[in-house]
Amino acid sequence: MNDMHASRGTAAKLTLRALGFRVIGFTAVLSLVLGVSLYSSSNQAAFAEEYPTWSDVTDARNNEAATKKVVNRIKAALVQLESQAVAAQKDAEDKGNIWQEADTKYQAKATQTATLQEQADAANIEAEEAEKRIGELAARLVRGGSGDVTTNLLTNSQDADSLLYNLGMSSKISQQTSALFDRAVQARNTAQSLTDAAEVARTELEALKIAAEKAFVAAQEAARLAEAALAEQQERKIEFDAQLAALTSARQATETSYLAGVRVREAARAAAQAAAEAAAQVPNIDAGEISLSGWARPAGGYISSVYGYSSGYGTSFHKGVDLAAGCGTGIYAASSGKVVYAGYGWNGGYGNYIIIEHANGLRTAYGHIIAGGILVSYGQNVSVGTKIAKVGSTGNSSGCHLHFEVRPNGWDTTNPVPFMANQGIRLG
Repeated sequence: MNDMHASRGTAAKLTLRALGFRVIGFTAVLSLVLGVSLYSSSNQAAFAEEYPTWSDVTDARNNEAATKKVVNRIKAALVQLESQAVAAQKDAEDKGNIWQEADTKYQAKATQTATLQEQADAANIEAEEAEKRIGELAARLVRGGSGDVTTNLLTNSQDADSLLYNLGMSSKISQQTSALFDRAVQARNTAQSLTDAAEVARTELEALKIAAEKAFVAAQEAARLAEAALAEQQERKIEFDAQLAALTSARQATETSYLAGVRVREAARAAAQAAAEAAAQVPNIDAGEISLSGWARPAGGYISSVYGYSSGYGTSFHKGVDLAAGCGTGIYAASSGKVVYAGYGWNGGYGNYIIIEHANGLRTAYGHIIAGGILVSYGQNVSVGTKIAKVGSTGNSSGCHLHFEVRPNGWDTTNPVPFMANQGIRLG
């Protein structure tokens, strides 16, 4: 068991060191891409090598000076680990905000581009209809006004009234043709202007998409590192607390007693993980009915805010719909997939936030999760209806609700209400 503990300790140190090296490399790239820096973890790896071991505790136990020194090392390690976890979380929050800001700019430009293209298409249709009408009127003019007018009046005096009527109609048709021509020219010019503007917007949109994608990768990695730093802190704290007890408590705590506790905790953790994995494969009945296409309602409650622009959001574009579910109630995976983002923080106003990637790159997102309410981890596979979080009011929120998004290609948003309706699920 001692060998197992030593191996686990060595693995933990290597994991922490590898974590630090990844951060250092990532910092160099992101400082060029985004103009921001990650927290420095080079000291973290070096410090990990100086963590007190149970051998240090055993050797120092009967020496007051040595005991004091090891106790100070343990306390310093606890402070350092907490500082690293806090720094990692702060960095994750910063990256999350940068990403959401980039994404918001991209979504706004995408909406503008689509609007310009729709207007250009409408102008083209208007021009085509005017040109078609001009052709029809021109044909009527040819049929009604051919030949010499005087000759026709003399030789066809009995039809003079009809001829004069046709000439009058030809004059009116000519006037209509001229007006339609002006209208067609204006429509064509408008269509061309709007098409040119849409093309410029598409170029800008592509640049914004690249920036948003890079920002998301940075936020994704920062959130993963924050999760790892917190897990490292929690795991190490258990061991360090046991070491402090061995050095400072009246009872003679030993590594054997600590390892016995480790075995109990690991058994409990394994059982909990097995239960969680089993639960992830079975849809939670609280999620409601699962449609034939494999989708479920992500939360209960009525729709309190709609998708897109609305009076409640002023000039801001709302990327999803809000479901006014009760505080602490369940949030469920709308479909089976893999968690590609699970981050605490502001996240551009959406608060604690989860993204799940489904088949064909489609993603769903869940925001305003309650503090401590994220129940899944980055990289975890979940089944439709799995309880992934709890409803909260984090971020820019005035009350508990779920902010739910659907992104068909992973980036562009769409209205979740008709999308889910097409999947056999009614929201609200």
